[in-house]
Formats: sequence, C-alpha cells, structure tokens
Amino acid sequence: HLVDAHWYQFPPMNPLWHALLGFVIGILGVISVIGNGMVIYIFTSTKNLRTPSNLLVVNLAISDFLMMLAMSPAMVINCYYETWVLGPLFCELYALAGSLFGCGSIWTMTMIAFDRYNVIVKGLSAKPMTVNGALIRILGIWVFSLLWTIAPMFGWNRYVPEGNMTACGTDYLNKDMFSRSYILIYSIFVYFLPLFLIIYSYFFIIQAVAAHEKNMREQAKKMNVASLRSAENQSTSAECKLASSSHDHFPMVHGVDSIPSHQLRGYFRDDQDQPSLHDLGLSL
Repeated sequence: HLVDAHWYQFPPMNPLWHALLGFVIGILGVISVIGNGMVIYIFTSTKNLRTPSNLLVVNLAISDFLMMLAMSPAMVINCYYETWVLGPLFCELYALAGSLFGCGSIWTMTMIAFDRYNVIVKGLSAKPMTVNGALIRILGIWVFSLLWTIAPMFGWNRYVPEGNMTACGTDYLNKDMFSRSYILIYSIFVYFLPLFLIIYSYFFIIQAVAAHEKNMREQAKKMNVASLRSAENQSTSAECKLASSSHDHFPMVHGVDSIPSHQLRGYFRDDQDQPSLHDLGLSL
C-alpha cells in the first residue's frame, strides 16, 4: 500500500543496475564511514583542534558518518534482493534517517559558512564564536532537522519506497495539496534557503580575500619587492586558509541544489516518468 500506483506501469529495473548501484553504494559507505570516523577521532582527540569552529566540523562529520552507517547497509541489502525487503516500518525509519542527517549536514555547512564569513569578512570587528555559541547552534540544527523529518510520521506527507524499490523517501507523487505543501516548504527551508545563505557567505568571503590579495600586491609594488611575505613565511594567513578550505564543501553545495528537483518533479511529472538512477538522489 506504500508504493504509488504510478510505478506499477513500468517493468522492474535491470538486475545489472541493482548490482552496480549496490556495489557503488557499498564502496561509498565504507569510504564515508572510515573517512568521517577518522575526522571525528582526530578532532576530538587533539586538544589544539577543540575550537568552537571545529565543533561545527565535527558535527558535520558525525552527521555524514551516521547517514552512511544507517543507510548504506540497507541499500546494499535491497539491491541484492532487487526490492525493498526490510518492511514498512524500516522503510519509514530509513527515509527519516536520510532526511534527518541530510538536513543536519546542510545546515551545519550553513553555520560553517556563517562562521567563516564572520572571521574573514568582518575580521577584528567580529565577535568570535564561543564554545557555548557553537553548542547552541548545533542543538538548534538538530532540533530544527528533527521537527521537519518527523512530520511525515504524523501525517504531513509520508515516507514511501522509491520507484527503484531499493530506497525510501518522501511521497513526492501524492497530488494532495496538504501533502505537496510539505514538499514545497521543506525544500525551501531545508535546501533552497541554506543554499542561498552559503552562496551569499562565500561570495563575500571570496570578495574579501581577493581585495586583501590586491592590497598586498599594491603594497609590494610600492615597496619595490616581489612579495610582502618573507621567504621564511610563505604560508597564507589564517583567514585565507579558511577560505581555501571552504572549497571542500562546494561539491556538497551542488548536492543541496540538485536534491530538491528529485522531490519537486512530482509537481510536474509526466505519467510516463520511469524509475531511474535519478530516484537514488536521496540515497546518495
């Protein structure tokens, strides 16, 4: 009863795709669990890294770690059997976990962007983030995420199997306006709003770093030297390092932008839309 009637008009996916997807998800799961596990261990065991800003980085690693730990094994099992075999309750829990940790990761990246904006753009005039401030932000992220992700469990939309029958997500094919309102509002507050805030923050970060570098070059030219940085100190400033490290998150920002299309296409779907690799967007 959880499977939308729309999917019954299509034949099952090719077993080769199930095998390939199961293999890829399994490899990504192992890499993610090990990689994020190492980040969590290093940042929590090294005293010098226990800074307020790094608490947000650890929170991001924990969220990504738990997402793949919770979702990757189930995905691999279902790909092996070529259908959802874990029952309706686990389907809801699987989709809830994906939504919860996805929302947590996205808003954590937004808070990281705000912190870098505060340090780089505002500079010495900025009020530094404290440990309590970071913990309050982290608590707010998880409360906000939990409220959004438990809503389908109480009737505002629902969690159902995807068209490929190996993953579960929100019911974006439901034509009921009450159900559609969840998809629309959720997409705005969980994807589009943080995407806008991240782009806004990094736009001014890049602008500030570029202006700083321009001033450095102009000063060096006036002093008739190649660079104001001495040979003994070729490392960039802490602010520039922060801006540089921000590039690590841009692939994830692309994911923030692309995921809503998976849900919103239910508003404009053609009745001939077939289950495809695109249906695995939330799983990845």
